[in-house]
Amino acid sequence: MAEKMSGLQWAAWILVVIGGLNWGLVGLFNYNLVEALLGAGSMTTRIVYDLVGLAALYGAYDLWQCCSKK
Repeated sequence: MAEKMSGLQWAAWILVVIGGLNWGLVGLFNYNLVEALLGAGSMTTRIVYDLVGLAALYGAYDLWQCCSKK
């Protein structure tokens, strides 16, 4: 039976989806929504990118932990 996701897992999932959608927009339309909303090169934009990267690392770790259990 699947376990419920924690608040941290939900936050990481949302950030990874945001990052994936942003990269999709960049790849398909050369449009960076994060930079359009927060400003290119701004500190806030960098923080969002950092959080998305950390969320991806956490997601990979969480998946590894989940799959390594027997």
